[in-house]
Amino acid sequence: MPVTNIMLLEAILPHVAFDGWNDTAFRAACDDLEISVAEAKGICPRGATDLAILFHKQGDVAMVNALAAADLSDLRFRDKVAHAIRLRLETVDDKEAVRRGTVLFALPHMAPEGSKLIWGTADAIWTALGDTSEDVNWYTKRATLSAVYGSVVLFWLGDDSIDGQATIDFIDRRIENVMQFETFKAAVNKNPLTKPFAAAFAQMTTRVKAPADVPNDLPGSWKTPQ
Repeated sequence: MPVTNIMLLEAILPHVAFDGWNDTAFRAACDDLEISVAEAKGICPRGATDLAILFHKQGDVAMVNALAAADLSDLRFRDKVAHAIRLRLETVDDKEAVRRGTVLFALPHMAPEGSKLIWGTADAIWTALGDTSEDVNWYTKRATLSAVYGSVVLFWLGDDSIDGQATIDFIDRRIENVMQFETFKAAVNKNPLTKPFAAAFAQMTTRVKAPADVPNDLPGSWKTPQ
């Protein structure tokens, strides 16, 4: 049976807790699967980095599936967002792998990749919750939620409260901050003194559009398993 990236991910996870997402763990995974590093690099050219990315994207897929199965009809929209963040954290079976991932993606040369992953999580949440914005709001929503999610993950990694209650409370506070900002924006748009400036800014951003669908079968990329 051919070795897949999923098999490599399952093989590397026990080693990540001790070695991190690095070449040492990647070689250990290869040894466990009895394949050469060269063969494994044919599947994951960047080695452990590709597997760390896959680990994160699998969590996004699991969250989207959990959201699709959940009954959110009685929740306010802010509570739906908070619920989605909690579901994303609940998809994690290996907290240490996430901790090691934050170390990897905090490295200067990996920071853009880490930011892209967090943005992808925010995009997955908004899309799953039915966001239909096609203008500058598409970007501001995801930028705001990316900041919220990033701070939540860092808090969650250090949370040792019973049933993670401290993290749940932290999520609610961050969502409240976002809602306060939205209220502030609405006030600016209605205030006679600031309304002309808000209108001018809105006019400047009329040409900003949400990105069109980009194929994920381009060279150097692979589809995230469903």
